Amino acid sequence: MLILNKTAGVFSKLSKRKVYEFLRSFNFHSGTQFLHKLVLGIETSCDDTAAAVVDETGNVLGEAIHSQTEVHLKTGGIIPPVAQQLHRENIQRIVQEALSVNRISPSELSAIATTVKPGLALSLGVGLSFSLQLVDQLKKPFIPIHHMEAHALTIRLTNKVEFPFLVLLISGGHCLLALARGVSDFLLLGKSLDKAPGDMLDKVARRLSLVKHPEYSTMSGGKAIEHLAKKGNRFHFDIKVPMEHAKNCDFSFSGLQHIIDRIIMQKEKEEGIEKGQILSSAADIAAAVQHTTACHIAERTHRAILFCRQRDLLSQSNAVLVVSGGVASNFYIRRALEIVTNATQCTLLCPPPRLCTDNGIMIAWNGIERLRAGLGVLHNTEGIRYEPKCPLGVDISKEVGEAAIRVPWLKMKV
Repeated sequence: MLILNKTAGVFSKLSKRKVYEFLRSFNFHSGTQFLHKLVLGIETSCDDTAAAVVDETGNVLGEAIHSQTEVHLKTGGIIPPVAQQLHRENIQRIVQEALSVNRISPSELSAIATTVKPGLALSLGVGLSFSLQLVDQLKKPFIPIHHMEAHALTIRLTNKVEFPFLVLLISGGHCLLALARGVSDFLLLGKSLDKAPGDMLDKVARRLSLVKHPEYSTMSGGKAIEHLAKKGNRFHFDIKVPMEHAKNCDFSFSGLQHIIDRIIMQKEKEEGIEKGQILSSAADIAAAVQHTTACHIAERTHRAILFCRQRDLLSQSNAVLVVSGGVASNFYIRRALEIVTNATQCTLLCPPPRLCTDNGIMIAWNGIERLRAGLGVLHNTEGIRYEPKCPLGVDISKEVGEAAIRVPWLKMKV
């Protein structure tokens, strides 16, 4: 855990002036009488500065986002101090834009919800510092949000989903399987033992120098791999699915990345090109790594469904699998998961792609869920902390491993 330290403190002094100017900028009075409670959500856990206002019926009354993707593509990855500075430069404008869509005055808010865990320390500090100043000026309740909880609950904004349901969260920074039993009640079934799938796909895209390809230069690494893979033959390379003999729900992607790195090095030698040039076999490599990733994720998810049913944690007839996070917007991986849900007679639900990636709407909605349930609504923010690392729920992954459930073979004809 990290307390707001000197780094955040420097911003706090700047923030007081900024927040004061920010509040004075709202010289309009809303012409709308809002009948429902409104929550402002603020998200700065990684490289997107986002804000949104959502009411308790699920209506999105305003949203805004500033993406740092273009900057980080040029630097070859997210550099925390750069991300921090960009958050500082944009947070006031983004919050103001979200409120201004429906001419909402900050005084009309019922609460402010902000991501405080997990994420990049420097990025989390910007959002938390700005929010605490806002809360202090407005005298509004503060709702600290767990980033992964927000991803998990987004589906309840877009679909009528009751607890319990199984949730697979796959992104650039996270990979986990959990059973959602309530707004803040989760059982962690498995997680990545090393890196997240989105991070691995980004690094493969960087190693393939896809940023130099005009067609993919403005895409994130994962999105570039997905698009390039459509032109490739996934069977051109025989790559084993990670952890095939481990009968648990944990994930691993670092070994797969090393295998792909070796393949790329070998192909560069064969084709007589230097590192940084684009291989003729790049599409086949992209197709192979995407297919292997999809199979790995599908197998672990299949076991999670079987475990939950074995322990009567999920319904035998109308169980729901929710898939969210940035990698959930990959349609190839979604189709692999559809094969699993069809075989197990589950319903697969995914938020719209724009709500799978980091956004302010999911934070505001998580705030609404917590406000309605009376969970974690703070009227005193003294000692509030951000936590760069924070697991979701109660970890029962050891119990899952001990169950050693064999997963029936499924033909992954995606």
